[in-house]
Amino acid sequence: MRPLVASRWKMDLGSTMVEFSLIAFMFIIMLFGVVELGRMVLVYTTVANAARAGARYAIVHGGDLTTGASGPGNTTQIQTVVQNYASAGLLNTNNLTITVNYPYGTNTAGSPVSVTVTYPYDPLVNYFNSALSVNLGSTSEGVITF
Repeated sequence: MRPLVASRWKMDLGSTMVEFSLIAFMFIIMLFGVVELGRMVLVYTTVANAARAGARYAIVHGGDLTTGASGPGNTTQIQTVVQNYASAGLLNTNNLTITVNYPYGTNTAGSPVSVTVTYPYDPLVNYFNSALSVNLGSTSEGVITF
């Protein structure tokens, strides 16, 4: 009876390696997916906070004529604030799309302003390009106080 058990055990040696390779491949893909989703959340948070920082700058410096006001005709200062914030979060600022909107067409105190920032997400692992290549965007709004 022993020779039968020993020969059967030798026949099963290769199946362990095949099963491990299949499970290891699925585990690595799942691990890379978790990393990519975590990175995507980090990029989205940076985009949202950059829009918030731009809106905050527009709210505080909206009608302040002594420091070079930002307004419907001049949004470069707001865009610079957004780009500086996004570059600190390691985003490529050349890919940012920044839109500053003054719905009432003026930057006087009490007027609303909105800052929209979009960024095309580019996954690190090419395997996820089809599923995770999306545009991440955020809009932040506020009322000019000064």
